[in-house]
Amino acid sequence: MITIDTSLFSLNSFRNVVIDNQKICLSEKAISKIQKSNDFLNEFVKGKVVYGVNTGLGPMAQYKIEEKDQKLLQKNLIRSHAAGIGAHVAAHMVKGAMLCRSIGFTKGYSGVSLATAEILLAFINNNIIPVVPKHGGVGASGDLVQLSQIAICLIGEGEVYYKGKKLLTKVVLEELNIPPLEIQLREGLALINGTSFMTSVGIINLLKANQALENSILNGCLINELMESFDDHFSLELNKVKLHKHQQLIASKMRNILKGSKLIQERSATYYSGTNEEKIFTKKVQEYYSIRCLPQILGPISKTIEDAEEVLLAEMNSVADNPIIDIEAQNIFHGGNFHGDFVSSEMSKLKNSIIKLTVLMERQLNFLLNHNLNGVFNPFLNAGVLGLNLGLQGAQYAATSTTAESQSLSASIYVHSIPSNNDNQDVVSMGANEALQTYKVLDNFFDVNSVLCLAVHQACLLKNEQDKLSLQTQNYLEGFATIIPFIKEDNEIRPILEKIKENLLSFEETNY
Repeated sequence: MITIDTSLFSLNSFRNVVIDNQKICLSEKAISKIQKSNDFLNEFVKGKVVYGVNTGLGPMAQYKIEEKDQKLLQKNLIRSHAAGIGAHVAAHMVKGAMLCRSIGFTKGYSGVSLATAEILLAFINNNIIPVVPKHGGVGASGDLVQLSQIAICLIGEGEVYYKGKKLLTKVVLEELNIPPLEIQLREGLALINGTSFMTSVGIINLLKANQALENSILNGCLINELMESFDDHFSLELNKVKLHKHQQLIASKMRNILKGSKLIQERSATYYSGTNEEKIFTKKVQEYYSIRCLPQILGPISKTIEDAEEVLLAEMNSVADNPIIDIEAQNIFHGGNFHGDFVSSEMSKLKNSIIKLTVLMERQLNFLLNHNLNGVFNPFLNAGVLGLNLGLQGAQYAATSTTAESQSLSASIYVHSIPSNNDNQDVVSMGANEALQTYKVLDNFFDVNSVLCLAVHQACLLKNEQDKLSLQTQNYLEGFATIIPFIKEDNEIRPILEKIKENLLSFEETNY
């Protein structure tokens, strides 16, 4: 069981809970902080005006709320904002959002009761997944709508997915003997006023982006071997003079992967020997950019992923609601920690990096399928009768179409702020939208990359020099041996592509 403490919660622990279904509990220190924060809030508000406790909400904060109505206000807030529309998001996103909210509460700055933290953990540990539609909050007062769809289930209303079925929340809670949350002061606001949903989607994107990058490096190395490329474009000497550590990192990984390859060529043996008498050189002097410039293209993508990891780790461990209850200062501070610009900005950058990665995959695919470019293989890697058989011609259409869709999504939602809430929320982050769109282009990447993996595998079998590959690329290729057949006769390719995509992803997407 993983313990949520007051210390930093790691991205690996997030994965263990959200993806691998490891159970969680609160440490004694976290329990103490939550209780002390709740006690302080209850005492402090007496005779004072505190937003969201004894005032209305948003632009209606100027209205005083009498004590007898203060708990009803919290329920009204949740119910009125449970207004999501669109398709239901994946279970991992919702579970991650509940985890992120729990982590924030353990810091002791939210004033919630221990019961609020405990019911979140009960939902997580029992895999009770609230129904959360895709479209909702604008990411400025946090993920108000998406988090309200979670919060309404905590109070026993709404619908959840449980054991693959969509059910009324109260039915599931009764079955598991879990009492619904009895809402207290500002707990409705504390549950929905934060960046937990966009952060959850962002971290899931990060996990997939790391997989995408590593797979792209491996495919790029294999294509270099297939083309018997020169080794100087990923050499230490060439890359050390470009002072970007992520370019140097990619080149280093390529050298490590290609170590021992009998197909990679040394330029000195071919063109520095002093014996070249050809008027037109038969071997390309320099490879195409999609092969030769991998350190320069993948380096910035690697940096973007690293930057996003730093931001998302900080956001997951932050207190992202309003106001902030500070026991040490013996005060309550009003502000905007719920604003999602940090996450939205990183998701905008990550999205376009993944689109660039998808473009690279599509160009590498085109290179392998176009005999006029590679000069080695039959058109479309055709192993049958030219003209009668069509090879991977149809699969290329799918990759090209999917890449075009991702390119059309490159416009940043982060900068598309639309004022809302009677202009109270006049500059918004659109963080959840940006994170969800990044998730879409990542899914598109793996679709396109599935076609590239099929092409790389087919090309390797056609070349039939697997014993000359490096040990790492041999192992990578063997991982597809039972999934990808050698394609000679024309048959339906779709089932093969689906199996490849499933193999590329280290965790299964759960859509209930």
